[in-house]
Formats: sequence, C-alpha cells, structure tokens
Amino acid sequence: MSAQDPTAATSPAPSALSPLRFPVFRNVWLASMASNLGGLIQSVGAAWLMLSLAGSPDMVALVQASVNLPIMLLSLLAGAMADSLDRRKLMLAAQGFMLIMSVLLAVFAFGGWISPWLLLTCTFLIGCGGAFNAPAWQASVGDMVPRPELPGAVALNGMGFNLARSVGPALGGAIVAAAGAATAFTINALSFVGLMVVLARWRPSTVVRLLPRETLGTAIVAGIRYVSMSPAIRVVLVRGAAFGLAASAVLALMPVVAKDLLGGGALTYGLLLGGFGVGAVAGGMVAATLRRSWTTERIVSTASAAFAIAAIMAGASTMLWLTMVLLLVAGAGWVLALSTFNVSVQLAAPRWVVARALSLYQMAAFGGLAAGSWLWGEVATQADVSVALWIAGALLLAATGFARVLPLEQSEARDLDPLRQWDAPPTAVPVDSRTGPVVVSIEYRIRAEDILEFLAAMAERRRIRRRDGARHWTLLRDLADAELWIERYETPTWLDYIRHNNRITKDDAEIPERLRALHRGTERPTVRRMIERQTSALPTQRITPELAEPITDGTSSS
Repeated sequence: MSAQDPTAATSPAPSALSPLRFPVFRNVWLASMASNLGGLIQSVGAAWLMLSLAGSPDMVALVQASVNLPIMLLSLLAGAMADSLDRRKLMLAAQGFMLIMSVLLAVFAFGGWISPWLLLTCTFLIGCGGAFNAPAWQASVGDMVPRPELPGAVALNGMGFNLARSVGPALGGAIVAAAGAATAFTINALSFVGLMVVLARWRPSTVVRLLPRETLGTAIVAGIRYVSMSPAIRVVLVRGAAFGLAASAVLALMPVVAKDLLGGGALTYGLLLGGFGVGAVAGGMVAATLRRSWTTERIVSTASAAFAIAAIMAGASTMLWLTMVLLLVAGAGWVLALSTFNVSVQLAAPRWVVARALSLYQMAAFGGLAAGSWLWGEVATQADVSVALWIAGALLLAATGFARVLPLEQSEARDLDPLRQWDAPPTAVPVDSRTGPVVVSIEYRIRAEDILEFLAAMAERRRIRRRDGARHWTLLRDLADAELWIERYETPTWLDYIRHNNRITKDDAEIPERLRALHRGTERPTVRRMIERQTSALPTQRITPELAEPITDGTSSS
C-alpha cells in the first residue's frame, strides 16, 4: 500500500463516506474495524467472566475502568511520542504488544488460572497498548485525508468502531455462551494481525524535519503549555471530562443491567451492546449532515441531553426491546458527542502538536470514563443499578448548562498551517543551538489614541508567545518617551528561539499585522536579540567557527 497525498483529491461537499475515497485511510479504517470487532468480543468475555468470578457490580465496573485508566495515565507520553517519532512504527509496536497480552490472557483463561485481579491486570495492560496506539492513529488521520474531509474521517473512525459494536457484542455474547471467555480472548488476539499487516505495508510520505527532534520531556512540556494556552482546546477538555464522567455509567453497568434489570445472560448483554452500537453507527452517519447545519455546541448539547434521557429511562425499564431502543438513542448521542470533541481538538491544533493535544483530550475524556466507571459501580453496589443510572443521567443533563459558560468554538475556518514569513537572522556574535538564554526585545512607537487597541493586541500576543514557548514575557513603557513601548521575552536557547518563531500559524498572523499597523513611523519595529551573560563566568574554551555557525531552517514563520 502506498501513501496517498491528502491533497490529491477534494470534494466540494464532504459526505459521511467521502473520506473512504482515499486508499490509505480506507485500508487502515477497515483493518481497524476488524480489530475493534475482536476487542469488543473480548470486552464481552472479560465483563461476563468477571461477573462469574466476582459477582459484584463494582468489580464488573472495574473491567471498564481498567481499559480506560491507561489512556488517562499514558496518553500524554504517547502523544509526545506520536509527534516526535514515526507514527506508523509506534502503532505497529502498540498493536504487537496488545497481541502478546491478548494471547497471554487467552492462555490463562484456557488453563483455568484466571482470577479477578489477574483479569484486571491483563485488561489494564491491553489498555496500555491502546493508549499508545490511539494518539498516533488519530493524528495520522490528518495525513491521510485533506482538511475539509477531516471531520468526516474522524466521524468514520467512531462509526467504524460502532459498526463493530453493533454486531461484536452480540457475537461476543454468543461466543462466550457457546465456547467460553477464553475463546473470545483468542479471537481478539487474532484480530490484531490484519491491522499489523496493513500498517507494515503502508509507506507514508516522509516529512523532512528542518529542526532537531525535541526530547520527550521537552515535547511533553510543550504540549501541556500549548493546550493550557489555547482556550478552545481547554473548553473541549472540560466538556469531554464532564461527559465521560456521567456517560460512563451506561457502558460500565450494562452487564448488571442485563442480569439484574432484564434477567438475562451473556447473550442479552451482547444484544444491549449491539443496540448501543447500531445507534452509534446511525449517529456517525448523520454527523456530516448535522455539521453543515448545526453549530458544534448544538450538536454536543443535543447529543448529551439525548444520552441523559435514555440513561434515566433505561434505569426504569425491565423490557429488553425498550432498553435496546433506549441504548440505540444513547449510542447515537455517544458517538456524536465524542467525535465532535475529537474534531474540535484536531481543528484547533496545528500538526506539530496535534497528537499531544489529542492525548490530553483523551486523558480528560477517558479519565472521566475511568473515574465514572468506578463511581457508578460503587453507587450500584451501595444502592441499586437503577439509582446509579438515574443519578448519572441527571448529572449529564445538568452538564448541558456548560453551553452557557463554556461554549465550544467553531474552528473550521482556522488556518493552522505555518505562516513561514520568518528566517533565522545572521548574528555578529557566534551562536550555536545551545547558546542562550536568548532575550528578545521589540520596540514600538504608539500614539496616545492607539494605546487601548495596542494593549488589546498585546494581550493576545502574550498568549501566543507563551503558548509557543516564550518565557518571562513582559511589556514595558519608557518613562522618558511616552510613545516608546517594548515587548520583551526570553527563550532558553537559540534553537528554542527558532522553534518559537516557526510555530506561529497563518491564523495568528493577524496580531503581528495589527501591531505593525499601530506602530508609528515608516520603519518596522526595532527587534533586538541578545544573549544573557554572567560577568563572573569566563569562557574556558574558544568557540570555533564550526560551533559558531548560526542554525537556520531555511524556511519562514513568524
């Protein structure tokens, strides 16, 4: 399979299925759906096996928590690795690890050596593999399809998972009932093989790195800093965590609903998950249509309200057909909300940091899912499964009030490609990549009547500077010259200064343009670049011309 240029084809009006026109995305999507089918079969086996081993709702709910907890714990590291390393190789390594752990789980089950805590340990480790795979896979979607197709591709990812969910759980229930949980674990192990073959054959286009790769620690800090200074992404994190905390009750307690409220067995549990999956597929199919006519906020609020009402009614239902219908509604709300959160993050983050932004979103959303799975298991144990669903539904309805105080942003119109209007300047003093700290000052002359507008622009400038790695940003006004204003900031090294200036996007360009327009005079604002030096420290080694050669990437940014 060869890499597909995402810009090779475009669609005037992307539809729900149009991303499948791109061969790379289509092949990986189909293989992922098959792998998801195996994972869901295993989930049914693990949940039902735990019910037979422990018999308590809190231990059953911990199965769901053990899968989601690794995403909360490891996603940030996984995101930094996905932005820094070869994403295809990272996905292959993660898939291989999950294959090994699934084989071990099957061996333990066949040998009769399984215990509740060993089962949780194995599902936790499989979840660790999934935590490393997810950011790399989701960040790779933007390399497989053009930007206009990205929302549809993200929705298709969710729809593919839920296509598997529409048949996988029922199939898993039948397999567990007929052949036992160990067989379900074996099928899941085999399901990883197809995706590994597809990934091994994929040859993505190589992106030439113009600057040295960041260390993992530096990359993690940069990702946290970028997200913390990006209001649109921060809102998604809060909303995703709140949704996950409340919505987790339905999936975590579904085995208990099947047994206690409906009086069924493994097959009933599979049918409930199947109904949820069918609804999720339907939600994925209408997602593209809704995005053309509804705002991001309206989609999430409507999906959350529908999920909440379905959860409350499911807590009172004792009829299988009615509960399946309610879970169909919940499934549609689930995929619409989560896919919209995912798209919002991808559209609000540039490519250099997108995997880290997605990993932080996953930490928030799946952290909410993991915490909620434990919480609702405890509520169901202490009170009743119906009470747990009623409380969770009520909390989710209340969370729709976030629309007033933390509304989701429309990010489709943003252009987050690098601006590339900046070149590393020559220096009279020799510098190398480690030279620093670098202190930068920019001098503006601002008329009195423009000061308020200048300060407003500088407030946004400060956010962008800090988001992209600047430290100790300050704005100074000369006491002897009322028109003179000085913007000052630092970077640890000369290389960090180059990285900082190459991270500004086309969407950010408005701010420097506004500042230049406010600057009084025919000359551009004066920029001074300086190196901080200590008088007590004398150089012990003469800087050679080779070490002194300035680092430049030969491109531009702002």
